[in-house]
Amino acid sequence: MFSGLGDFEGLWQLVRRIEQDDAPDADLRGTATLHPNEAGMSYREAGRLRVGDHPPINAERRYIWRSRPGGVIEVLFEDGRPFHRIDPDDPQDRHWCDPDMYAVSYDFSAWPDWSSTWQVRGPRKSYRMVSEYRRTLSDPSHGLTALHQAKGRLS
Repeated sequence: MFSGLGDFEGLWQLVRRIEQDDAPDADLRGTATLHPNEAGMSYREAGRLRVGDHPPINAERRYIWRSRPGGVIEVLFEDGRPFHRIDPDDPQDRHWCDPDMYAVSYDFSAWPDWSSTWQVRGPRKSYRMVSEYRRTLSDPSHGLTALHQAKGRLS
């Protein structure tokens, strides 16, 4: 299990599967990067999205992650609007985007590998999206973060 927002810093391999009820399924392969900023962490994902038999396209998404009391992580859209929260004691949340409901569940049981599962239901959208994250071995910032954490435990 993660111990705080800083544990997410660095580069992650991202594999996503989107199973849509009324459209072709989709897959995304790419990376997610989290790095410190004045608000907490900037989250940026980028990859190649393939929908059904169509040629893949570039896809990108950005969020702001910030620490809250109790180890909770608040996730905001890039423009600062609230999106959802990651509570380590109860890693599930909901987001109403009129007229659809987004429900997320996080799984950190294989940390540092982790995943999120979104179930989206409403009159405009109906799909299940599973995103799997695995820290890349080539991420130099992870080694620095781990070194700083180890030094903190030894002093």
